[in-house]
Amino acid sequence: MKQFFLTMAGVFAGLLLFFIISMVIVFGMIGAAISSASSTEAAGANTVLELDLRDGVTDQAPNNPFAVFGGSGLSTLQIVDTLAQAEDDDRVKALLVRLPEAGITPAAADEIRQAIRRFRASGKVVLAHSQGFQPVGATISSYMVGASASELWMQNTASFQLAGFSADSMFLGRAFDKYGVNAEFEQRYEYKNAVNEFTESDFTPAHREAMTAWMTSIYTSAIANAAQDRKVTPAALRATIEAGPYSSAQALQRRLIDKIGQVEEAEAEAKRRAGRNAEIMEFADYASSKGERAGSGRNAIAIVGGEGAIMTGTGGGADPFGGGSSIMSDDLAEALYDAIEDDSVKAIVFRVSSPGGSPEASEQILAAVRAAKAAGKPVVVSMGDYAASGGYWISSEANWIVAQPSTLTGSIGVYGGKFVLADALGRFGVDMRNLTVGGPYADAFSPSQDFSPAQRAAFAAQIDRTYEEFIARVAAGRRLPPARVREIARGRVWTGAQARQIGLVDQLGGLEEAIAKARELARIPAGDSVRFKRYPEARSPFEALSQAFGVSGEAARVLIGIGGVMNDPAAEAAVRSMQTERARASGASVLADQPY
Repeated sequence: MKQFFLTMAGVFAGLLLFFIISMVIVFGMIGAAISSASSTEAAGANTVLELDLRDGVTDQAPNNPFAVFGGSGLSTLQIVDTLAQAEDDDRVKALLVRLPEAGITPAAADEIRQAIRRFRASGKVVLAHSQGFQPVGATISSYMVGASASELWMQNTASFQLAGFSADSMFLGRAFDKYGVNAEFEQRYEYKNAVNEFTESDFTPAHREAMTAWMTSIYTSAIANAAQDRKVTPAALRATIEAGPYSSAQALQRRLIDKIGQVEEAEAEAKRRAGRNAEIMEFADYASSKGERAGSGRNAIAIVGGEGAIMTGTGGGADPFGGGSSIMSDDLAEALYDAIEDDSVKAIVFRVSSPGGSPEASEQILAAVRAAKAAGKPVVVSMGDYAASGGYWISSEANWIVAQPSTLTGSIGVYGGKFVLADALGRFGVDMRNLTVGGPYADAFSPSQDFSPAQRAAFAAQIDRTYEEFIARVAAGRRLPPARVREIARGRVWTGAQARQIGLVDQLGGLEEAIAKARELARIPAGDSVRFKRYPEARSPFEALSQAFGVSGEAARVLIGIGGVMNDPAAEAAVRSMQTERARASGASVLADQPY
């Protein structure tokens, strides 16, 4: 009898759990439907779009379908695409931009500024509002975006503390020495500075030189752009900015801003300029109502995107909860081959925003770029925030490369190695011991012991081979002598403006310029309309979870309901762990490079 009651209790508990999960899913789907319905409402007759940049932007829209649950932010390309549509929408009369107090990624700021200038050129007004500019990071990029508006407003209590461009680096060399961690790395060459944080206690001369150079390039470019939009000379604007900080009244007096007021006052002014009964519409809602630009016509241009660290494997691209993206070589190569096989596609715009990663994964993607060229379909690379190391590897043999002046690119080099932890762990009573069966290189990457001289020599030779392969690809793709490539390589990061001068980039600009060049290379007549086809195609939530974690459709629905609606960080962490372990089990290489 006791077992009977225990069994019945289990049944009722199971039914209750089933009911709760079902209700969670139902309410989640209802919430998604409501959110979707509200986001597709049409703009009113006199609409002001409000673009809030304070939460940051990714380069590309994450290739995951969970934005409705996780609240993904906007992407640079989505902003550019949406503003292009708003230019031709008679209902949209004005744009209000909310600026962050800290910086915006410099290349993203370049592209957003260009889109705002095109929007203003269509005869529409743009107001920008700031609650202050803080002296951290690339705040100059935030100011540059604000300067591109018709009017730049600042809150009365805010401070204009922007006085330059500052960046901090952390070095662990002394700490590793103190606690017995031995960082054994090979780098090619002195500018491949990602290793320095583990081995040094200060900037090396090469590290300081390269970092100062690209920071100066970004700062100078942003000052020049802001000066152009504020109708002053770059020298005068720079002198004024660097003499700060200022109160909002002082910034107004020095013509760094145009108006002082609360954001509600800026909203009221934007509505007044938009016309009678004007309403404010969130930018993301308008973007959802319009969708991506599809274009029209018989000929198509494929837009293939990849953002994040480059890894071998498939299915692990975007974090299901919006926590970041990666480029999986199988997926991106397949997207390029899909575009190649589509007869309507006449050219490919390949959007790259990556700090690098696996050489093997990069080569797999580059092979697809070569296949597109062999099929007679020109490939134009549009570089986003960065296209460094592996990001430049996959770009190097395109027909044409377009980058923003502030894009971090190049870093033609390679590094690798290991941390030897035996001594550090031994200080806490943890003893590491290694057993090996096989050849003398079998335990080369054991964390319990240093490289032997033979192992170090073999590993260094492998690093040298990869570096020479990188040099060869850049030399072939850029039509440069290998000796010249070696001079500008050595792991050094350049900005797009610098890369244009030394032949690593063909043109400065963004996605719009890349599309125009793709049309030209494909010989599509100027008067003909074109369609846009985007790869890889977006997946449904159930397809994404099923592919990422190997679960059934029903299990995917439960995970979406629980993880999305309840928004439990522990559940999200567990799902991310499942994704990582599955990638490792499939043999994925996840070694990612750094942009500098």
